[in-house]
Amino acid sequence: MQKTTTTGADRAARFRKSRAGRRRRDTLVFTLFMLPALFLFINVVGIPFLLGVRYSFSDWGGFGLSGSRFTGLTNYSDALQDRFFLAAFGRSFVYALFMLVFVNLLGFFLALLLTQKFRSHNLLRSIFFMPNLIGGLILGFIWQFIFSRLFTQLGTITGNSSFFFNWLTSDHFAFAALVIVGIWQQAGYVMIIYIAGLQAIPSDVTEAASIDGAGPWQRLTRITIPLMIPSFTVNLFVTLSNAMKQYDINLSLTNGGPGRSTELVAMNIFNSAYRYQDFAQAQAKAVLFFIVIFIITLVQINVTKSREVQL
Repeated sequence: MQKTTTTGADRAARFRKSRAGRRRRDTLVFTLFMLPALFLFINVVGIPFLLGVRYSFSDWGGFGLSGSRFTGLTNYSDALQDRFFLAAFGRSFVYALFMLVFVNLLGFFLALLLTQKFRSHNLLRSIFFMPNLIGGLILGFIWQFIFSRLFTQLGTITGNSSFFFNWLTSDHFAFAALVIVGIWQQAGYVMIIYIAGLQAIPSDVTEAASIDGAGPWQRLTRITIPLMIPSFTVNLFVTLSNAMKQYDINLSLTNGGPGRSTELVAMNIFNSAYRYQDFAQAQAKAVLFFIVIFIITLVQINVTKSREVQL
């Protein structure tokens, strides 16, 4: 009896020892795989961000910090009194609102359409996703030609110059052009995420609802959309982040014009640093921009996550 007890204790000890060894090995493997990404993140994101915060409290001139003087909150005060910066911030919010609504509506509609069973749905998925593969600068130049040259020619041919004219010379139409190009670029990306979410919904759930007499609208609002909340969380975050950070299309399509009427906040920060050579104030604007984006994103994720938990 004593021998059996000792053997069982030995087995338990060996099992605990082997399990501890596996844990150490798994931790080592995880650490080795994580270190390169962590090294890049610290050097490319972490350290530059901390240096940028430090520069924002000085009269930094764009080179070494030596020789710079501590100025406290002067750069932040000047940034908040810059009417072009405040206007660009407000414009970015409006742009982000349009993008949040129309990108996700169009992407969700395309996902619903392209999850139906018909012959060319894979080809259409590729076509709608393709604008996302084109760089923003190239995309902006392509649409710049369309809104300026092509629309002008169409106005001459049709005689409808009230709509077909160079949109990029009008404040409101240039901003509308910026929104249209952004929607065209991002809708295909969110469509793919929505398609993945739709395909993850168990077919027996929708079939049971159909048998119980639920129509297409009821299945959409009572089953599909509630089960798609995780996809909405991801897409709202991605759309909001990309919209607020928009720069490349803003640069190549309108370059902030006419008269800085389409300048978004990312372009305003860039121009403050490299066009007007006010690097310290640009850093202060970037820090303010980061704080606002962080708060908005945190609220958005918490709201959608809480809705996801309730379901």
